[in-house]
Amino acid sequence: MPTTQRSAIFIDGANLYATTKALGFDIDYKKLLKEFQSRENLLRAFYYTALIEDQEYSSIRPLIDWLDYNGYRVVTKPVKEFTDSMGRRKYKGNMDIELAIDALELSTHIDHMILFSGDGDFRSLVEAMQRRGVKVTVISTIQTQPAMISDELRRQADEFVDLASLAGRIGRDPGERPVRAPGEAPSRYRGEGRTNPGLENRYGIRQPEAEE
Repeated sequence: MPTTQRSAIFIDGANLYATTKALGFDIDYKKLLKEFQSRENLLRAFYYTALIEDQEYSSIRPLIDWLDYNGYRVVTKPVKEFTDSMGRRKYKGNMDIELAIDALELSTHIDHMILFSGDGDFRSLVEAMQRRGVKVTVISTIQTQPAMISDELRRQADEFVDLASLAGRIGRDPGERPVRAPGEAPSRYRGEGRTNPGLENRYGIRQPEAEE
């Protein structure tokens, strides 16, 4: 049974993606939400990511569309493009400020902040939340070389949970991967209909069958 402790999840999308890729498993976001809803009174679950808006198709759009309709508050902003001193095209899309503002605004309404990130830039935010009486759990990993979580962030957190220890409960089951018929081209999601094998394949998200 969930406790009366009020909590909110804050997911640094790019950081979590890099962490799961390093650990070799994919997140099932439906399982993630259910896991934390079963533990305590989960008020909000935020997901932060930057988008390259001028691309005709972005592989992350199916994910954020699904999250938006299934219990998550998705926060995005356009990636900024610039050219470095060597003439190379670079992209910048840091969501730290957006995440920090939302967390601080919610600090009077929650008892527990669950942060999915290993970014050391969040150490000051964690400290600020703690000064407001909020317990902070940071979820990342030390199972990779180098570790995906900064030492200063891990030290500041009230509790550190290694993401690898949650793989069995919030990871996508490889057996759920749909099998494509020989010669069948992979579908390209453009938002038509309700089913999307590509979305299920990439993120472990199952959508209801289309109605007749």
